Amino acid sequence: MSKSRESFTDYDGFVEKFKPKKTTDDCYTPPEVYAVVLDYVRERWGVEESDVVRPFWPGGDYEAFEYPEGCVVVDNAPFSILSRIQAFYLERGIRFFLFAPSLTCLSGRRCMEVDHIVCDCSITYENGAVVSTGFVTNLDDENVLEADPELGRRLNHANDARLKAMRKTVAKYEYPNEVITAARAQWLAAHGTPYRVRRRDACRISALDEQRERGKCIFGGGLLLSRAAAAERAAAERWHLSDRERAVQAALG
Repeated sequence: MSKSRESFTDYDGFVEKFKPKKTTDDCYTPPEVYAVVLDYVRERWGVEESDVVRPFWPGGDYEAFEYPEGCVVVDNAPFSILSRIQAFYLERGIRFFLFAPSLTCLSGRRCMEVDHIVCDCSITYENGAVVSTGFVTNLDDENVLEADPELGRRLNHANDARLKAMRKTVAKYEYPNEVITAARAQWLAAHGTPYRVRRRDACRISALDEQRERGKCIFGGGLLLSRAAAAERAAAERWHLSDRERAVQAALG
């Protein structure tokens, strides 16, 4: 089968090849989450914020980064090379507190030289990836593994608050029968109601005059209907009495 034929018969698969993939190396940290981590490091080890460095950014080179004497790396490094990054810092005596995937944080080659902090939190990163996140650090020279519920509580609270703030409340307008939108047509289809609009009975509009006065518009545009089409729309959306119900109605009163 030719490539073009294959693409035609498996269009979804063809499109999927070109979608950007969410990887753990693209997990850029939301500021609200990073602030919790930074406060934790400052509170627990007395690290000054002025000593904190972040050498990881798109296109950055952590090996070529100039690390000031006495600095502490508090950052979200690429998870795929986390073991290599830890070795680089350990060999140079650079202090660090790094984000790590919780379930595999003990898999590093130099596992026994660092502390692994697991806190039961799932962070939604900037690219939308949700990762169960822990941390690895050489700031603690006594422990090799910790379960920290308080840090997890703080992180989950910050993560949940951020997600809640991101859920924008979209205004819902009740349009007159003379206006139909794609959203309303979708509602009709979802509720098993067939409906059609002839071209001669409609013209496209982007907003009602009343909306323009308030700086609003019809999301996605809409159609202004003729009187006949408006009546058809009203009838399409209205529930009707059955013959049985009309017989009951006739006997009332």
